[in-house]
Amino acid sequence: MYSCGSVVVLQAPQRLDKRGACAFLNQLKPFLEEGRPQLVLDCSGIQQLDSAGVETLLCCMEEAMKRDGDIKLAAVAPTSAVILELMKVDRLFEVFETPEEAVRSFYSLPAYEIATDLPWMDRSAGEFKAA
Repeated sequence: MYSCGSVVVLQAPQRLDKRGACAFLNQLKPFLEEGRPQLVLDCSGIQQLDSAGVETLLCCMEEAMKRDGDIKLAAVAPTSAVILELMKVDRLFEVFETPEEAVRSFYSLPAYEIATDLPWMDRSAGEFKAA
């Protein structure tokens, strides 16, 4: 575990399954109970992930969101990524290649694409039209 400003980076255990999920949740609780938790879970060491582990991740996400926080996953192994996809929760988490990228994402503003094909948009000038 280490922190970068207000973001805490935690190493996920090798076994995020029925046996290891409860202990991991207990390890995360103090961080989830803080004001606005901003956590990055380094998943590079996960060797076993099952439905109990996925449920634990979802529980952590829910607790963080209750406090206007967020949890992001980093370095998810392909086998773990497949399990997240099969359980249809892969889109609920932001996933990054490295923990450093995940930490930086907490400090950057999201980039939004502006649609230019909206009826109230003047395509020729790139400006808004009066309704």
